[in-house]
Amino acid sequence: MTVENKVVVVTGASSGIGASTVKLLVKGGAKVVFGARRQEKLEEVASGLDPDQIAFQETDVTDYQQVKSLVQLAVDRFGKVDALFNNAGIMPMAAVSEDNRDEWQQMLNINVMGVLNGISAVLPIMHRQGYGHILATDSLAGYKVYPNLAVYCGTKFAVRAILEGVRQEEIKNKIRTTLIAPGMVETELYKSISDPKTAKNLVDTWHEENHALKAEDIADLVVYAIGLPNYVSINEVKIRPSVEL
Repeated sequence: MTVENKVVVVTGASSGIGASTVKLLVKGGAKVVFGARRQEKLEEVASGLDPDQIAFQETDVTDYQQVKSLVQLAVDRFGKVDALFNNAGIMPMAAVSEDNRDEWQQMLNINVMGVLNGISAVLPIMHRQGYGHILATDSLAGYKVYPNLAVYCGTKFAVRAILEGVRQEEIKNKIRTTLIAPGMVETELYKSISDPKTAKNLVDTWHEENHALKAEDIADLVVYAIGLPNYVSINEVKIRPSVEL
């Protein structure tokens, strides 16, 4: 099992799971092309990494042309794309009755269309190569619905369905899919919650002993899946703190 010399594109890479995955992939010898909306954060992630192993650019996953440009950067710089890790996502929390339509639309644009934009951008390249691996960060909320997270859960159910559909459609093209579904992970997701009290309550829960995974825990799993031989396919993984129901 190795990621050495594999070329991996990572979205949502400015912090949390994405940033940790970039660093771990580079440590393992991969070539990594990564993007997110915050250029200054991308530069922070890149600092200390071997410049011969990385490339990055500002990328909004809701803009297909920007995602396509990020994928093309990987091809131009390193000649191929072995894997795409669709990691960008947000998690506003509110009851449906609060009618936060702008938040709903933003979640759909980032959590669902962002993944579809990545898939659309990379599939033609993987078809030409004759192989590939598409991964996405999902959630346990893609399997179970929680109060005040109905729309978020809906986006995560959608991503699970999309990845399974791509898996079935692309078997003939030797393209694998992996859905990573974490429970509580201590990341910056709380910053997308508009109500300060709700955000604080979530962070307080994370800080209880053993109640939240670290971003590095998820990165370990992503890198493991990418490093497997092409004939091995991990399709779905649920990962949670051991105390989480």
